[in-house]
Amino acid sequence: MSAGTPKSLPSSGQKSIQDISHPLSAEDSVLTPSPDIGNTTSSIGEKDLSLPNGTPVDTSSPASSSSLLNRLQLDDDLDGETRDLFVTVDDPKKHVSTMETYITYRVSTKTTRTEFDLPEYSVRRRYQDFDWLRIKLEESQPTHLIPPLPEKFVMKGVVDRFSEEFVETRRKALDKFLKRVADHPVLSFNEHFNVFLSAKDLNAYKRQGLALLTKMGESVKYVTGGYKLRSRPLEFAAMGDYLDVFTQKLGTIDRIAQRIIKEQSEYLVELREYGPVYSGWASSEGDLQEPLEGVSGCIANCSTALEELTEDMSEDFLPVLREYVLYIESMKNVLKKRDQVQAEYEAKLEAVAFRKEERTGVPTDVEKCQDRVECFNADLKADWDRWQNNKRQDFRQLLTGMADKNIQYYEKVLAFEQLELEK
Repeated sequence: MSAGTPKSLPSSGQKSIQDISHPLSAEDSVLTPSPDIGNTTSSIGEKDLSLPNGTPVDTSSPASSSSLLNRLQLDDDLDGETRDLFVTVDDPKKHVSTMETYITYRVSTKTTRTEFDLPEYSVRRRYQDFDWLRIKLEESQPTHLIPPLPEKFVMKGVVDRFSEEFVETRRKALDKFLKRVADHPVLSFNEHFNVFLSAKDLNAYKRQGLALLTKMGESVKYVTGGYKLRSRPLEFAAMGDYLDVFTQKLGTIDRIAQRIIKEQSEYLVELREYGPVYSGWASSEGDLQEPLEGVSGCIANCSTALEELTEDMSEDFLPVLREYVLYIESMKNVLKKRDQVQAEYEAKLEAVAFRKEERTGVPTDVEKCQDRVECFNADLKADWDRWQNNKRQDFRQLLTGMADKNIQYYEKVLAFEQLELEK
């Protein structure tokens, strides 16, 4: 990753399949929903105190909020994981032709995996290529949670989809999408992903179709003939309840953030109108000219600091909230697929019982369907754990980072005022 690449929120890192415990091996495993975002924060260093919500407090008092954020990031990296696939999305370029205008992004890959012919690749991809990859991942890996892509159309509040701000926001989202796939112990080995990262002419593969649907993928398309699932197992029902509550909490946070941005934007307009008043006043005053110009300069500096804070909220905070809204939709879709496979299994069992066939053992097709259910359950539980880990890290860095930026904003404002007082 080049030094000039804009930093993005880290993902959870890659774990080998051997390191992931099989969820079905746990007896009487019950998922306990925990809607509160901060309740599962891991401990940070040695601590003697904790907040009312259970968050540990380090009594050593770091020198600044920035050092606290750095310590949190370091803690996230101390997981002992070894990565062998690194992917970066950068360098957006605008292409104009007689038929259309579009943006492409450079996708750079470095790897030591033997599945790749070369250790490094650099290809250019447009949004519809990323969309193709996600569709193929959903088709070939139906039992897994596929990370979301940003919406294809212009996001709320953005008019020009070719504007620098919109393109950069999309670039960050596409970079996050590929990093999450690259960190996944199963999805990162998908052949479609390999082709996406390495093929110079992706359109040739799109035309061929690649035809890599697995047997599990075909089985998910099976229609259960109107059979209604009796009930989800308790742990999967808890997942659904958690997602519903988490959706509500995200909605509340988003509304508050939107209101803060609106109020900051209105205040910024007032500051920009207020500063020139003092400049004009200073030109007509003799003895008061210097202090009035000082006030005008202070207001101008405060305006710049507030503008940066508002941009951070719009470009860094809100996109993460939207990503997790899309993540919730993806998780609910996987739950529905799991229900469909279970319904197919229950329908086969009832059909066998209804026919009262006198045979020993269970029919082969029923056993195969049971295997698919167990496979779906195991994959979904493993991906759920990874998603929860990602969520904790992302929101911890997001909220801590936003608090840090607010502190820096007020420190700048106080510094401007102090500077004027000392003159």
